[in-house]
Amino acid sequence: MFQRSAPKSKLHSAASLLELIYHSTVRHIRKSHGNAVIGLFLNIIQSLVLVIVFYFMFSVLGLRGSAVRGDFILYIMSGIFLFMTHIKAIGAVAGAEGPTSPMMHHLPMNTIVAITSAALGTLYIQVLAMGVILFMYDVLASPITVYKPAAAFSMLLLSWFSGCAIGMLFLALKPWFPSAVAIVSQLYTRANMITSGKMFLANTMPGYFIAMFSWNPLFHTIDQARGFTFINYNPHYSSVSYPIYFSLACLVIGLMGEFFTRQRASISWFARR
Repeated sequence: MFQRSAPKSKLHSAASLLELIYHSTVRHIRKSHGNAVIGLFLNIIQSLVLVIVFYFMFSVLGLRGSAVRGDFILYIMSGIFLFMTHIKAIGAVAGAEGPTSPMMHHLPMNTIVAITSAALGTLYIQVLAMGVILFMYDVLASPITVYKPAAAFSMLLLSWFSGCAIGMLFLALKPWFPSAVAIVSQLYTRANMITSGKMFLANTMPGYFIAMFSWNPLFHTIDQARGFTFINYNPHYSSVSYPIYFSLACLVIGLMGEFFTRQRASISWFARR
C-alpha cells in the first residue's frame, strides 16, 4: 500500500495504457449484457431486422430497379452496416463515462480511456456482427463477391471514425445542455435514416437532392463503399476526403470541448444524467 512508485519508461507507460484500454473495452462490451454471445446475437438481430425491412420496402414500392446492378441483398447490407456502425459509434462515445463518473475515482482511469474503449468496443461488436451475417449469407444463400474488399472495409472504418468524432461533440456539450443534446442526437439519428443515402444511389439522385444530402459524411462513405463493393458502380457525387476532413474537424473541436468541460466538472452533473 505504502510503496514508492518507480518511474516508468515511455514504452512501459504506453504498454500500461494499452492494457488499460483493452480491459476497459472488454468491460464496455460486457456492460450491455453479461453474456457476450447474447450481446452479439442482439446486435446481429438489429442489423438483420433492418435488412429485412428495407428488402420488403424496396420490393413493395418497386424500387429494386433503382439499385445498383448486382446482388440486391449485398446492396442493402452495404448501407445498413455502415449506418449501424456510424450510429452506434455516436451513441457509445456520447454516452461514455465522463469526469464525474465513479470509475474516474480509480487511477489510472481517465476520460480518454473511457472514450477510446467505448469506441473500440462498438467497432468490435459491429465488425463481428457484420462478419457473422455475411458468412451466413455466403454459405446459406448466395456467394458474395466484393470488388475491392479492403477499400470497402476502410469505408466502414471511416463511418465509425466519423461517428466517434460527432459523438465527441455531443459528449463535450452534454454536461452543459443535457436535454438539448439528447434531443439533437435523436434528431440526427432519425435524419440519418434518410440523409445517409443508404436507400438511394447518389448517381441516380437529382441535383437538389444531392445538395440536401452532401453535408452528411455517412452519405459519402456509403456511396464510396458501394463503388468499392460493386464493379459496375462508379460514384460521381461523393468523395473520401470530405468525411475525413469533416471528422478531423469535429474530433479536434470535441476534444477541446471535452478538455474544457473536464476542467470544470461538477459532481452535480452526474445526478442530472
